[in-house]
Amino acid sequence: QSFKLLGFLDVKNVPCARESVLYGSLGSLVMGLGHFLATSRVRRSYDIAVGGFICTMLGYWFYCRYNLAQQRILQRMLKEGMKNRVLFEGSYLDPEKEQASSERSDS
Repeated sequence: QSFKLLGFLDVKNVPCARESVLYGSLGSLVMGLGHFLATSRVRRSYDIAVGGFICTMLGYWFYCRYNLAQQRILQRMLKEGMKNRVLFEGSYLDPEKEQASSERSDS
């Protein structure tokens, strides 16, 4: 079963959404409770908690999405490299064949 935040953000299927909401909730609790314990002002603590939720959620969202994009780029590079390895293995374009022949000529 899927949970939609604000009616449009499908938390189950969107990468990083679940973790962002969880970390945002934790940030909200810590910042709101911390401000309340420091100042004993309820309304201001509530405002700080809402701001803490938004800031923590967006901060972790961008961090997670950036790391996900980097990971996908590396996966694409590895996939292309593996395809080229299979394609060029044993041919004159094989870089390992050149390394092996230069090592034999050095000794």
